[in-house]
Formats: sequence, C-alpha cells, structure tokens
Amino acid sequence: MSTPRLWPGVRTRISGFMRAFPVLFSLAVLIATPVAPGVSFAAEKAKPAAAKPAAAPAANAPKSIGKFDDWQAATYLAGGQSVCYAFTRAKSSVPAATGRTDVILTVTQRPPSGRDAVSISAGFTYATGAAVTVQAETTSLDFYTAQRSAFARDGKLAVSAFQKARQVLAKSPNPKGGTVTDQFSLNGFTAAYAAATKACPAK
Repeated sequence: MSTPRLWPGVRTRISGFMRAFPVLFSLAVLIATPVAPGVSFAAEKAKPAAAKPAAAPAANAPKSIGKFDDWQAATYLAGGQSVCYAFTRAKSSVPAATGRTDVILTVTQRPPSGRDAVSISAGFTYATGAAVTVQAETTSLDFYTAQRSAFARDGKLAVSAFQKARQVLAKSPNPKGGTVTDQFSLNGFTAAYAAATKACPAK
C-alpha cells in the first residue's frame, strides 16, 4: 500500500463537510530559467538542470496532527476556521475496480456545530439514490449517498460503534455491476479521533 496522504473534505450539508477529496502538501514547482545573453540555446540546453526550490506550502494546507497505526489525524484552515479530521484508506476492496481512486473513511470535526461528520469517499460516482450498507462489527449504520461520497445519518452513533469494533465493512453498488465491499481497519481509530477532537474542541 502506498504511503497515505493527508486530504481534507469540506462540503455543505449534503457533503458532510468533505470534498471529493484528496490531499496534501503542495507540489514542487519548476521555474524556467531564462537563457543568458550570448549563450546559445543548444549550449544552455546541454547544461544539467539545476535543482529548483519547492514552492512554499499554502497557509491553509493540511497539517498532520499524528499517525496512529492505520489512522491519521490532520487539520487545515477553511475560511479562517480550523477543521480537524481523522481518516484511513480501505485495506481491501473486492472486487477491484479499474480506474477507481482512493477509498477513504473520514471523521471530521468542524467547530462549533459540525461534530462527528462521518463519510466515505467511494472513488467512483454513486447512482442516484444508491444504497450503501455499512457495518461496524455487529452494528449496522445508516448512510446516504451523494455523488462520490456516502455519509452517516448519525455520526455520533457511527463514532461510538467504531470505538468498539475492529473493522468497518461498506458494501456499495459497483457502477460496473454487482456489489463492491470495502474493508477499513479501526486499528488506531480511537487515538486519531481523540487527537482530531482535541485539536478542534467543541465550543
């Protein structure tokens, strides 16, 4: 598995504070160097390329709070307000779907009122009204879908179930037919959730 990247998810009520997300610290920007007067283009092109400095991260770029086993916690600024979240990527997806992007389970804290927003970024677009079955051990959780994400109707119930379970299984209709099952580890969830909640406490 690739090293997890940090990504925020912030949307409106329908999105549960999460963008079809993804992530991270800024990319390096290569700056073209002009050819000095009197130097031929061919000669300049033959010179080894000089290393270019990376652009400075944006002020509101995600910042890691910490890594906790299979989960990570991070924070970023949105409209001058801190948003904190804990997230993990799916351990497995069966069957594998060609062209599907990262499948991510996230719990977002957005003070003062947006607490325990639980969402799954599916990596594909759900059909309108698609049903997603989410199970945390023996606890069934009610999720609704919108575009590329699914959202828990009761985030507090979902968080409580996650703290007691070892894994989450999400079964979704595969756009190419059949059902796809995503498995998320909950190893480290409680610590990551506590870190995100501490960084963005309720007011």
